[in-house]
Amino acid sequence: MPNPLTLIYSVVAWLCLLVGVAPATVLANDWHERSIPRLIAAQQAGEISAEALVRYYIERIERLDGELASVLAISPDALEQARERDRQLAAGEPPGLLHGIPVLLKDNIESRELPTTAGSLALQDNHSGRDAPLVASLRAAGAVILGKTNLSEWANFRGERSSSGWSALGGQTRNPFDLSRTPCGSSSGSGAAVAARLAPVAIGTETNGSIVCPATANGNVGIKPTVGLVSRTHIVPISHTQDTAGPMAMNLADAVVTLAAMMGPDPADPATNERPEWGAEELLAALETDNLEGVRIGVIRGLANFHPAVLAVYDQAVEMLRAAGAEIVDELSLDWPEGFWADTYTVLSHEFRHTLNAYLASLPDAQLNRLDLAALIEFNREHADRQMPWFGQEHFERAEATDGIESEAYLEALARIGTATREDGIDRLLAEHEVDVLISPTGGPAWKIDWINGDHFGGGSATPAAVSGYPAITVPMGEIHGLPVGVSLFAGRYSEPRLIAVAAAYERLRPEPSEPALRDAETP
Repeated sequence: MPNPLTLIYSVVAWLCLLVGVAPATVLANDWHERSIPRLIAAQQAGEISAEALVRYYIERIERLDGELASVLAISPDALEQARERDRQLAAGEPPGLLHGIPVLLKDNIESRELPTTAGSLALQDNHSGRDAPLVASLRAAGAVILGKTNLSEWANFRGERSSSGWSALGGQTRNPFDLSRTPCGSSSGSGAAVAARLAPVAIGTETNGSIVCPATANGNVGIKPTVGLVSRTHIVPISHTQDTAGPMAMNLADAVVTLAAMMGPDPADPATNERPEWGAEELLAALETDNLEGVRIGVIRGLANFHPAVLAVYDQAVEMLRAAGAEIVDELSLDWPEGFWADTYTVLSHEFRHTLNAYLASLPDAQLNRLDLAALIEFNREHADRQMPWFGQEHFERAEATDGIESEAYLEALARIGTATREDGIDRLLAEHEVDVLISPTGGPAWKIDWINGDHFGGGSATPAAVSGYPAITVPMGEIHGLPVGVSLFAGRYSEPRLIAVAAAYERLRPEPSEPALRDAETP
């Protein structure tokens, strides 16, 4: 006998086609609260089609994004992509990890349907017609590329006093928990869109904090993978030693499933040549490990001058882990050598000029592939009223003045920061204290947006994992006056399965995060 729910859905879907209403709107209004596995199961059971699911999310974007300004553009063929997923399912093809799941991309990641702008007017016509390899992998797993998210222009490496989430092309993205506050990081639109449930998952990129910061500030899970786990080809770059793409989602499992779908080698990206001993199956299996007995966790407290309320919530997280059986090794510290911060800037400045010029030269458009950093600096000067109304391009100008990645100053700085964060940093703490994972607060609560003075960053713990190229996961751990904050877990190269297992155990312990009201909070 046919499933009664399937029969009901078929009748309702037929009626919806007659009146032009998406079936999802008729049958349920909570699809945005469901996990990726549940959404795929619903498609298999005939409760919703991929097309109806995509329509549902497009309607949410049109209705809720408004002042949030997290989504730059919807893919013009998003519904056709979804229909193809429905055809595949009807033909009996087994669903992939992301079958019919709408995915948003930070707009420095190329997709064939839309331009890739990095938020700059200079690239507003950058229709490459290419998919970044990670996007091709998402499609192969069944994902529907829903659209592009706003970002801090040029991934927040243009000028001093920048405001996170602002770009000349997309304006200011805002925090859905309080529209007067920052969404943080350059993957700001991705973090805000996930928090507002405008897509089940969004892809961001990180050089130093640009996945974990918007994840913590917007109350979602963010995974910054080991550099080389995911291809960086056809992504507007900053640094070939630190850049990586990674997922953000409302729960760890959805982020892990997405990472499993997007990771893989790429002949065009040498960083991906070395592969971990584990694969996607081991990554997913780590989600099922919730036993913390015997797991040694190193607690770091001094990476930044965190808000006292953040440290209080962090103390609660540590005690939850201890009560669940973890062995807590407290008061660990990472101390940076003299000149460390200047060295990190030297590395990024040299690499930015090199990698950006190479990216621009690779573009298929005959006009755009003539651009280089010097030309972009001039473009910004010529269009200063729109490109630089609030802050300048000091990072651009300093990068242009560097003498390349063959210079002795760059190579020495690169070696020093690598040693400081790896051999003398994360690797040392793991070995000396025989701990499996290190943890720290990810950052403080979101600050007020300030276009005149720029970001009021209250410190964070992104740097050790970012500079070393090691993985980090941030998970929501609580709220400060209604603003989310998270805890970061990090360890050595390709330690993702270990981090996921501990993060999964913690996610089951910690309080359920709040959902934003998508309006200005009544705060003093």
